Amino acid sequence: MSDQSGDNIAIACQGGGSHTAFTAGVLSRLLPAIDRSDDTLVGLSGTSGGAFSAVTGWYGVLADGESAPDLLEALWSDITASSPVERATNNWMVWGTAFESMGVPTPAVSPYQHGLSELGKQQLRDTLEAHVDFDAVPELATDGTPELVVGTVDITAGEFDTFTNESVTVESVLASAAVPELFEAVEIDGDYHWDGLFSQNPPIRDLFHVPVGRKPDELWVVQINPQTVDGEPQTRREIIDRRNELAGNLSLNQELRFTEQMNELLAEGHLPGDEYRHTEIRRIQLNGDFAYASKLDRSPSFIDELLEQGRERAEAFLAER
Repeated sequence: MSDQSGDNIAIACQGGGSHTAFTAGVLSRLLPAIDRSDDTLVGLSGTSGGAFSAVTGWYGVLADGESAPDLLEALWSDITASSPVERATNNWMVWGTAFESMGVPTPAVSPYQHGLSELGKQQLRDTLEAHVDFDAVPELATDGTPELVVGTVDITAGEFDTFTNESVTVESVLASAAVPELFEAVEIDGDYHWDGLFSQNPPIRDLFHVPVGRKPDELWVVQINPQTVDGEPQTRREIIDRRNELAGNLSLNQELRFTEQMNELLAEGHLPGDEYRHTEIRRIQLNGDFAYASKLDRSPSFIDELLEQGRERAEAFLAER
């Protein structure tokens, strides 16, 4: 991979609906590359769709060491809208959201007022459980294995919440992806949880709650939302798109700022070197001018496009590193 060898690597996967198929493509290249190198994967975190890919990749690495790329590909193949009914529903959701962002009046229906929410949640549950044996997670999450972190928000307490290692269940992953306009909240231990977009997107600080020998030397962030844009958003669609992107990036940048502050304090001698280590931050970003509505698009051609871009961006990242 490079002259840099023997580093501890943590990967944090931002949420972003269907756009996180890009993340699956990225992980399908990064995880085998780390396994073939002298580096060590010490953590994987994710939120929303990023959690889907992070959990599946983590499980693939630990289940047999080689199945992560196949599992990630199969997961997103099953998520795509393949049947005629699914494609019709997919088109209705994407176009309805697009029309709404352009100011066209559309019916506003709570997910509690129809059965599609529960049906969609059950389909996602079946898809996740088809590729990840959640009953095996506690046995796999032992000392020395990569940290696994999933981000949600506890709407009952009004606080960020994370699930780590053996506490990661299919319920917590579904909660991380429970977009409130589309899905009912997910109840976990008496509290209700929503999409992790409102939480750490993705969780990063939890990746550092480990012994110093397991702390990351490098943090690779798979970023879905563009950090910068050209010009001023002026149309209704541009404003809604940018507002969504900023909402997803604000918590990410806060998490990264925490890491940068730790680096600064360590460099200035305010933190003991035997308990902390410098962490280099690297980003792998999705490229393209995608509207917010496309985050709901599960059409096979769009998912394939994102997967392929993820593979290409990961290969370029590894070559540059």
